[in-house]
Amino acid sequence: MAFLDSIRSFFVPAAEFGVERAVVSAPPMAYAIKPLTERDSKDVLRLNLRCFKNGENYTRYTFAYLFNEPRSLSYKVVTDKGEMAAFAFALISTDGTAHLTTIGVAPEHRRRGLANMLLRHLEDVLRIKGISTIVLELRVSNFAAKTLYTEAG
Repeated sequence: MAFLDSIRSFFVPAAEFGVERAVVSAPPMAYAIKPLTERDSKDVLRLNLRCFKNGENYTRYTFAYLFNEPRSLSYKVVTDKGEMAAFAFALISTDGTAHLTTIGVAPEHRRRGLANMLLRHLEDVLRIKGISTIVLELRVSNFAAKTLYTEAG
């Protein structure tokens, strides 16, 4: 078991796996969208682990690639206290389309339109860059994402 834990800790910080916490909704607050940079790596990794479970979360290597890929766009939603509440990454393809790679929203900030806010922001930035098509993938069982993307058109 210790061997498996040591392998797992390579991908997931030890303090994060096996810990289930009750979600308490954050109080009402103002949010702002800001660029997401490699300086935010630790916060993105922590939030990613809280947003996506059971192997659906990205590794630090994937985020390192996304932060360093010149065709990558990344944004975060921050609270009025400066805490990261959500993030999004998109890659611009050479064929003139964009690939929405991930959107994550902290459990305590869900149901406030943050994913929609990020999606609209990405659409605006991509439109300015002359990109009119966004490609995405999602699990069939991810009903929240289906609803978000269906409502966004």
